[in-house]
Amino acid sequence: MLSFLGSLAVLIIGYFTYGKIVDNIFGSSREKETPAIRKEDGVDYVAMDWKKVFLIQFLNIAGLGPIFGAIAGALWGPTAFIWIVLGTIFAGGVHDYLSGMMSIRSDGASISEVIGENLGSKIRQIMRVFSIVLLILVGTVFMTGPSMLLANLTPGVMGVNIWLLIILTYYFVATFLPVDKLIGKLYPIFGLALLIMAVGVGGGLIFGNYDIPNITLSNLHPESLPIWPLMFVTIACGAISGFHSTQSPIMARCTTNEKEGRKIFYGAMVAEGIVALIWAAAAMTFFRGTGGLASAMTELGGPAGIVHEITGSMMGTIGGLLAVLGVIAAPITSGDTAFRSVRLTLSDIFNLEQKSLKNRLLLAVPIFIVGGFLSQINFDALWRYFAWSNQTVAMVVLWAGSIWLAKNDKNHWIASIPAFFMTAVSVTYILYAPEGFQLAYNISVPAGIAAAVVTMAIYLRKIYSPEFLENLPVEEKQAV
Repeated sequence: MLSFLGSLAVLIIGYFTYGKIVDNIFGSSREKETPAIRKEDGVDYVAMDWKKVFLIQFLNIAGLGPIFGAIAGALWGPTAFIWIVLGTIFAGGVHDYLSGMMSIRSDGASISEVIGENLGSKIRQIMRVFSIVLLILVGTVFMTGPSMLLANLTPGVMGVNIWLLIILTYYFVATFLPVDKLIGKLYPIFGLALLIMAVGVGGGLIFGNYDIPNITLSNLHPESLPIWPLMFVTIACGAISGFHSTQSPIMARCTTNEKEGRKIFYGAMVAEGIVALIWAAAAMTFFRGTGGLASAMTELGGPAGIVHEITGSMMGTIGGLLAVLGVIAAPITSGDTAFRSVRLTLSDIFNLEQKSLKNRLLLAVPIFIVGGFLSQINFDALWRYFAWSNQTVAMVVLWAGSIWLAKNDKNHWIASIPAFFMTAVSVTYILYAPEGFQLAYNISVPAGIAAAVVTMAIYLRKIYSPEFLENLPVEEKQAV
């Protein structure tokens, strides 16, 4: 219990301390005009109050990640608490903040364009493709998961494919409507509901007759799967997630003051970390250990069944139903904004203005044809590929943020150190994982670490090269 409460406290303290440090290093300004005001178009660039933007951002980035990912990550035991807390404060919060604020400084550009501005045109082209693939995977995963949950609530009446069709139709409408018509009105309500649901489960853990395990570095996975790098990829959205960087530009186009960036971007990540912490604790506690959780995952049909079982038991029939509906709403609303991000990314690539309904439909229709096809692929396979591509995008965004900070004479270490860490995670995972190269563990780990060391060396050589220093503003050269 103490480890759980302590972790919760550290997350909150981290927002007010390290979050403030990150904001000061970046140099947010009240005076700079944001793209929400400068480029207002009534469709994607729409000024909104920061509290509404925060709740939309939180809902957009939450989805299934901090719930399903945290439940799966709980199989390794309370060591998951450490990754959720440290990952959120020093990696995920920095990643989300920088991706949002860099987008604001780049007129609300999609993340692939922001990456290209800092890492070059070749990386821009790669990340355009990579981010589109990631977003379509996210959109597909986030309609498949809710369909499974809804089918559990309507057995024998409406199956998974019927719910898939309903959700896909909703996605299509939400993707091309102006951001303030549906997202701006409904999503703050859903975001608040998701927070209330997490508080309900957390309160049930604290005040119920549950013995939350204390933090240990031991690997408690029933199948003895290695913590490094598997847990760091499994628990993605609750610690650091590249998907978040694809969502931040949506809200960057609605933020009216740069000083609100810490609340919106860093704050939403901390809120998601709290949700992940609660669900990881609930999963490993409710079933009395990781062995019981593993058995329950098999018997109940995976994370969706785990959610239904925990909420129903802790919060009663009505409370459990409301909680499950909250879990359903979160991924659905993340999925439609994932497809919306694909539309915006494509519009940036082809320089196609989106005020015209015709142009929005021109991009939206092909996206949903692909999404509908992918929805028929095995969910577990989709989730594994999403997990790796997700963390790889996070790695690239952090390196782009590091370059941005270095170019502007800022302390780049707040981004380059987590970028180094995530490089080691991503490379090791793809070398070792079943969906990757399936190399031996004792080869994958040193190779992943070596890749991170080489990348850091290339990065440091670049930012201290004469060419890089020569391009800095005159008044900054002495400081560097």
